[in-house]
Amino acid sequence: MRRIALLFTCVFTLLFFFASLSLAQIQVRMRAIHASDLGSSVDPSLRDLHKELGSLFSFTSYRLMREEMLNLAMNQPVLISAREGTIKFEATLVGLQKGAAEVRIRVTREGSQMLNTQVRLSPGRTVLVGGPRHLRGGVVIYALYARF
Repeated sequence: MRRIALLFTCVFTLLFFFASLSLAQIQVRMRAIHASDLGSSVDPSLRDLHKELGSLFSFTSYRLMREEMLNLAMNQPVLISAREGTIKFEATLVGLQKGAAEVRIRVTREGSQMLNTQVRLSPGRTVLVGGPRHLRGGVVIYALYARF
């Protein structure tokens, strides 16, 4: 009888573990930022990132282009298209551990891959990813902030 109880306990534990992995979700705030040397202004909505942006990049102007809240589930890509439809941003949760989430980021422009990287997000911390060249000069920087 003890063996059967132990067996059921082990099976239940494994099922719970695999179910929790498949249901794992995180919420990611994604901000697309146009960084350039045209002017010397910082968008007021980016004040919280100004020091980080200035320490990593040498641009004089930062303007918020887009902000999205993404709900990422394990291995389920979330796709965002720009208005023109030429630029596509894709984020996929590929790993989740206590204190860290692995997220794959892909950016394509007119079908050509511009960025393909994987980042490790910690809760409450922002990760900045220098992205592709912007059509009007400068670059696009992606700021990712996770909650889980």
